[in-house]
Amino acid sequence: MLDLPAQISDSLMLLVHGQRVLAHLAVDDAQTLVHAGGDLAHYGLDGIRPGDAASDQISFLEGLLPLPESPFLLRSMEMPSGRVADVHFFADGGTVWIVLLDVTAEHDEAQRVQQKAYDMTLLSQREARLIEQLEAANQELRRAHSELAASREALQRTHDRLQHELRDAERYVRSILPAPLSEPLVVDWRFVPSTELGGDSFGYHWVDDEHFALYLIDVCGHGVGAALLSVAVADTLRSEALPRTDFRRPADVLAALNQAYQMERHGELFCTVWYGVYHRATGGLRYASAGHPPAMLVSGAPEAAGECRALKASGPSIGISPAARYAEEHCSLQSPARLFVFSDGTYEITRPDGSMLAFSDLAEALARPVRHGESELDRLLDFAREMHGAGPLEDDFTIIEMVL
Repeated sequence: MLDLPAQISDSLMLLVHGQRVLAHLAVDDAQTLVHAGGDLAHYGLDGIRPGDAASDQISFLEGLLPLPESPFLLRSMEMPSGRVADVHFFADGGTVWIVLLDVTAEHDEAQRVQQKAYDMTLLSQREARLIEQLEAANQELRRAHSELAASREALQRTHDRLQHELRDAERYVRSILPAPLSEPLVVDWRFVPSTELGGDSFGYHWVDDEHFALYLIDVCGHGVGAALLSVAVADTLRSEALPRTDFRRPADVLAALNQAYQMERHGELFCTVWYGVYHRATGGLRYASAGHPPAMLVSGAPEAAGECRALKASGPSIGISPAARYAEEHCSLQSPARLFVFSDGTYEITRPDGSMLAFSDLAEALARPVRHGESELDRLLDFAREMHGAGPLEDDFTIIEMVL
């Protein structure tokens, strides 16, 4: 041992105890715990009892006694408290002394070093794989670029042809829209698709000498598929091509239309429809809706502020369920009045600040007085564009006005 004065030995012992949190145990030949001291609580051993079997109370002693050699060291044992200690065993006659020294900090640091070494190894492996992948991707990119350059002219020709066909399709869609009427009813409209081909379509015609049908279709989505379905539905209504259907009965018309255009047979597309029939002799309007926004009736002379009323009707969209049922509503149209039928793109407009125009904002705009010589529909379109700000509207702007 060190040949040191007692006060120095004592100081060193206090230093060890302070830094390593010393605790000690003694176990006799019968493996009975005969002594326990030091900071046992630090290691979660403050509940052990001298006089009882040592291994029953201290799990890490199981199978270690009697000692294979002395002194004997178990490094970095995790204690019940979660601390990590070096466990030193010393044989002293028939007694084994067990000394616990805290090495938690060193153990944690060693683990961090090991983890960092492991992470560096993984990083090196990942870097090697990434370099390999980048080289492969670069080769593939060069090949793709070569193929793209070779086919650019053909792609441009195909693009030009498709653009020409889309313009032809757009002209066709517009060509089959009904012309405005000036007698015996005044009917006008505005149709501004958000893309070259939109999902909105509409029409109106005399079912007979007394009944005037008015309808608007809005297919979900945009593009060729939506436009084709919208035109097909409008043509079905215009030509009254629904067998055994009275086209003076809006609820019956929507029910038959729903059977004819189930979405699983039409590219998983569905549509909303508003269909109304005006009876010229009585001024009565029968109408029904398949998931469509309500029409708006504005009563009063156009040059004065009008009273705006939503003609609400309920029913599921066309094509969603073959079992759908539709309710027919009715009201009386008394001149002077204007009936507006529109798609949701007329009012579901995002302002520049990200807020959405409300349905009530459209109703307020419809009720405003119309100045002499002013086009009410152009004013409504200007209102929508002003609310939206720069750029095209997100959805088709479609509105029909019937003036009584």
